[in-house]
Amino acid sequence: MANLPLLKFSFLLEWGGERVGFTEVTGLESSTEVIEYREGASPVASKQKMPGMLTYNNITLKRGTIAPDADFYQWFNSHQFNATERRDLTIKLLNDELEPVMTWRALNCFVVKYTPSEMKADANEVAIETIEVATEGISQLV
Repeated sequence: MANLPLLKFSFLLEWGGERVGFTEVTGLESSTEVIEYREGASPVASKQKMPGMLTYNNITLKRGTIAPDADFYQWFNSHQFNATERRDLTIKLLNDELEPVMTWRALNCFVVKYTPSEMKADANEVAIETIEVATEGISQLV
C-alpha cells in the first residue's frame, strides 16, 4: 500500500488531562525571527542573516456551544493581571483506526479571546463558539 497523505478531519484535543471536542483547530504555527548584522569592516556589502527568537501564533479553537461547560468557563474566568491559569494543550491527529499518528503540545496556554456564537432566528445551524489561546511554545511529539 502506498503512503498516502493524512486526513485532517479526525483529531483529538486534551487540556488538563481531559478530552475536549472541537470542530476546528488552527494556528499551530511557529516562526524564527531573522537578525540582520553587518560588521563595519566587512568587505561584503551585504548583511549576514542569523536565526533569532522563535515566535508562536495564537491557537484558535472552534466548537459547538455546550451549556454549561464549567471547566472551560472557570479557566476563562481565572484571568487576573499576570496571574492567569495556564494549561498545556495536546492535539493529536488520528488515523483511520482512531490512533494518534502525529501529536503536538502547546505549552503554557491561556485564553486571550472568547467569542460566543452568533445568534440568528432564521438559521438552522449549530451554535459555534471560538476560543483563542496564547502559547509559549509548540512541540511536535513523535
